[in-house]
Amino acid sequence: MLKLVVDHSAKQNQISGLYLITDQGERLLERVREALSCGVSVLQYRDKVREYRERLMIGAELKAICARFKVCFIVNDDLELAHALDADGVHLGQDDGDPAQARAALGPGKIIGVSTHSLEEALTAQEAGADYVGYGAIYPTASKEVPAVRGPEGIALLKRELSIPVVAIGGINRDNAGAVIDQGADAVAVISAILSNRTPGIAATEMALLFNRRAPYPRGSVLTVAGSDSGGGAGIQGDLKTITLLGSYAASAIAALTAQNSRGVSSVEPVSAKFLAEQLDAVLSDLPVDVVKIGMLFAPENAEVLADQLLAHRIRISVLDPVMSAKGGASLLADEALAVLKRRLIPLCYLITPNIPEAERLTGLPIVDGAGMELAARTLHLMGARNVLVKGGHQNEGEVTDLLFDGVSFTRFSAPRTLTRHTHGTGCALASAIASYLAQGEPLPVAVERAKQFITRAIKFSHPMGRGHGPVNHYLAAKDPSEA
Repeated sequence: MLKLVVDHSAKQNQISGLYLITDQGERLLERVREALSCGVSVLQYRDKVREYRERLMIGAELKAICARFKVCFIVNDDLELAHALDADGVHLGQDDGDPAQARAALGPGKIIGVSTHSLEEALTAQEAGADYVGYGAIYPTASKEVPAVRGPEGIALLKRELSIPVVAIGGINRDNAGAVIDQGADAVAVISAILSNRTPGIAATEMALLFNRRAPYPRGSVLTVAGSDSGGGAGIQGDLKTITLLGSYAASAIAALTAQNSRGVSSVEPVSAKFLAEQLDAVLSDLPVDVVKIGMLFAPENAEVLADQLLAHRIRISVLDPVMSAKGGASLLADEALAVLKRRLIPLCYLITPNIPEAERLTGLPIVDGAGMELAARTLHLMGARNVLVKGGHQNEGEVTDLLFDGVSFTRFSAPRTLTRHTHGTGCALASAIASYLAQGEPLPVAVERAKQFITRAIKFSHPMGRGHGPVNHYLAAKDPSEA
């Protein structure tokens, strides 16, 4: 007896990562184009409002955008439209057709997906020849009514029983998608979390990075652009230690050389803008950099070059630690460079992490309390930074509270203060830790929280090395707290 065996392997490889479903909003093509350039793997064209002729025209343009960015193009619930567009496949609801009929209509090389709400429905879809199933709603959603919320745990159950990919659907956003991915979802489907965002490209990049949480170590990659610290506690040296010890891959571009030790900086030699550009282009044109961490730049020409390179290489996630002075008071940022920082780099930054003196210099506002920190954060956001973390280490309270502002709400991160003068490299280490955790697939609030824990331990276990301000302890801070 002959048995028909369907080989799903090549098709399964296409259904993974970030799965974007279109909405009915204005400027759809523009928003989709931006999102697809930033990590989307699959696009599903869902349109239950427009007439067929208009859907055909829009679908053709969406297919062309998908082809440009090598994104799988799926049509929702419309076999006629999927056939006319020669789409990569079709996605069917429970009441919108049979996978076998869809295969017969579209041909054996096309992808067939089915929406399911239970293990039984998923097994039935697989048996009928579906190449993947959508499963949900995982979380409450405003886009459609659902009979029940399944939660991330349902994904693990399906993954144990199915041999085809599972796409998690419903209410998924940047801050809750990690739990879904951890349960084994091959892809996460989103609509408003990306397409309703004011910057769909950054929103897509944020969510695409979450899949790094399943990558082997070193997990994610970080490029640090900063000055060299001959004493080894901060700058490029401190960044490379932090990124590597926390488990990411570290690359570097040096913006300046310093002669310094625990007592201070005695000399600074800026790298030429031409050579910095060559370093940046060499790394960014070859290595898959997930996050760029920016520290000391010193010269205005180097700030300009960096802004140019971030734009040229379409870097969406960058963490700017606006280093302005050394512990001993030496200036590490020329006035002209500060102007470039404000005019060009801050608007390009995903996150800026000033301490209180830096925030005061950037905004021109005095900061004496929490309300002052909030006002400075709002001001920096208006200057173009997508997210702002104002660090509270220069206040005198027994707890050190850092304030994160995302343009809508504030989140506070507090830890006990350690009374020590050995805090050299704290700003560099914190920003590098945040960059590392972002590269490893943590959403921003979690990345900041974990980095805060890291730097608190680094200060607690700091070394009294040298005769001045000793460095923080990157090694013990990166170890499990129970081992430190």
